[in-house]
Amino acid sequence: MLKQFTLRTQIGRVGIAMMHAFAIGIAACSSPSANTAAPAPVAQTTPTNGTTQGFRQTKVLEGLENPWSMAWLPDGTMLITERPGRLRIVRDGKLDPTAIAGVPEVLATGQGGLLDVSVHPRFSENRWIYLTYAHGTRDSNRTRLARATFDGKALRDVRVIFEVAQAKSGGQHFGSRILWLPDNTMLVAIGDGGNPPVQLGSELIREQAQNLQSRLGKIVRLNDDGSIPSDNPFAANANADSAIWSYGHRNIQGLAFDPGAKRVWSTEHGSRGGDELNLIAAGQNYGWPVVTHSQEYFGGEISQERSRPGMVDPKTVWTPAKAPSGLTFYTGDRFPGWQGNLFAGGLVSQDVRRIELDQAGNVRSQQSIKIGQRVRDVRQSPDGLLYILTDASNGQLIRLEPTGG
Repeated sequence: MLKQFTLRTQIGRVGIAMMHAFAIGIAACSSPSANTAAPAPVAQTTPTNGTTQGFRQTKVLEGLENPWSMAWLPDGTMLITERPGRLRIVRDGKLDPTAIAGVPEVLATGQGGLLDVSVHPRFSENRWIYLTYAHGTRDSNRTRLARATFDGKALRDVRVIFEVAQAKSGGQHFGSRILWLPDNTMLVAIGDGGNPPVQLGSELIREQAQNLQSRLGKIVRLNDDGSIPSDNPFAANANADSAIWSYGHRNIQGLAFDPGAKRVWSTEHGSRGGDELNLIAAGQNYGWPVVTHSQEYFGGEISQERSRPGMVDPKTVWTPAKAPSGLTFYTGDRFPGWQGNLFAGGLVSQDVRRIELDQAGNVRSQQSIKIGQRVRDVRQSPDGLLYILTDASNGQLIRLEPTGG
């Protein structure tokens, strides 16, 4: 196609790779030892309801190599993934120096590696945990989802229960966040495969986000064994992959659930701006790359359309890019002034964005909580505190704690 030929001739593979590496700031070094630090100075925010919420940041530990995700077991033990391929365990704020055995082999290149970790809602009964990761070679790879039994020290009976059918090249856009719904099905975000000039067949690979027969650029919904629920929105469509829950996504790295309103939220990376916060509904098209606020990395518009009938508009757009990664909906009682807020991490912005919503799900206000490092994940712990992972060769686990006021 002429359009694709023009894009490829404007800039070569090396130029794109250099620009993209600069944008995401990937670094890889050895992992230092863990330690703790004293609490940071107290800060506060004032929600629009007038309640002042005081808080401070405490570094719980460091020495994590490019951590990507965290999850808690019922006994309070924390699991943390490191992108190079290790699953770590934290007990009482201390990082076990020995990684958990049994993790499947991962492709650790670019944005790929060991990515999300999630614990089954009935873990106490079945001992199941789930991992997403990049699998294959740099020239032929895909996102995989595996389930394993965790015995407290190692993973057993590791099984790949879902994967992207189409192999892609390069180390970009694996997506990979996992979110459990109240019916014990899970949503899994899958990236679109990468930036130009990466292709699949004769098209730029990002066009797969609009292809209902492809899992690239989608959120899929699965049962806990990886099978596909019969009530998925495209289950009766012979021309669509029945796993698809929503489509038209670029690279989602934040998924969160509002249990009160029964809403699913996502944060999605744009290209040179155009990062999105979306309210996700089953069967809907979120536009990428037909409708977008993003720009090409080498300059110029991807699309002149910002909205189109039949495609869902984002609830907010971040330009310049904040590179959103990690998302949680706060329901705890430790921060009363923050109940019902979204917290979105930012890699480029090096902050956590506190987002206030109205009852209809519209954004009322945003406030930045400065972290000073690339934020890869933000989660609410079972005891109602907020934890943050920073993406660095000496990555940190940081806790937000309430103060009086």
